[in-house]
Amino acid sequence: MKVVLLAGGLGTRISEESEFKPKPMIEIGGMPILWHIMKEYSYYGFNEFVICAGYKQQMIKEWFRNYFLFTSDITFDLTEEYKMEVHDKHTEPWKVTVVDTGLGTMTGGRVKRIQKYIGDEPFMLTYGDGVCDVNIKELLDFHQEHGKIATLTSVVMEQEKGILDIDEDNSVRAFREKSQLDGSPINAGYMVLNPEIFNYIDGDDTVLEKKPLETIAQNGELMSYNHTGFWQCMDTKKEKEKLEKLWAKNMAPWKKWD
Repeated sequence: MKVVLLAGGLGTRISEESEFKPKPMIEIGGMPILWHIMKEYSYYGFNEFVICAGYKQQMIKEWFRNYFLFTSDITFDLTEEYKMEVHDKHTEPWKVTVVDTGLGTMTGGRVKRIQKYIGDEPFMLTYGDGVCDVNIKELLDFHQEHGKIATLTSVVMEQEKGILDIDEDNSVRAFREKSQLDGSPINAGYMVLNPEIFNYIDGDDTVLEKKPLETIAQNGELMSYNHTGFWQCMDTKKEKEKLEKLWAKNMAPWKKWD
């Protein structure tokens, strides 16, 4: 099963760094947060990724092309017979497709643009700016058991974000905007989607979290996997610093790999 990562936005709320690089390439512990997210999925055996890039997308492509440069010691022989020797080569079991999905394309439009790389198979989808310790295998099992079109992971966070009305059977009946810090569940990403989702996306201007998911919710085809553990997005410098501190203290809940 492929994992799709939304990594094309400008990241204006953390403009201190995203002015110079894509937000998913902002580093936590010396590695891009995108790498951290991919390591999460890889821990559970999901190693094929499609990255929906846009803003400064060439930096993401260059980073993967030069992966050995960032993870290994290298000897450069600068004589006339130029040679490069990689020491203690570190590889990942990953196949990564980076797609330029446009600079101003909305989240739904980005997903629509990578349809040809997904085909008619279910896929996972999350945002390229947040980490979580959700059990991805259990999330997938939950999605396959209920048989609906879409599953999203919900968490209870005191943040001003769009929140969810969830029934007792974990079906999502509606999205609504939070007017105060009321502790209601929010969409944390980490979604599992059946290919029918593409039928609900009109084009580049479609916001995935608006008409497509709202319509699916109204039709009873959107389910919530309720996560009670750690989740943290990186929208601000303060949130970045929080993640940095957890990593530096070897207390990062999302790090399950060795």
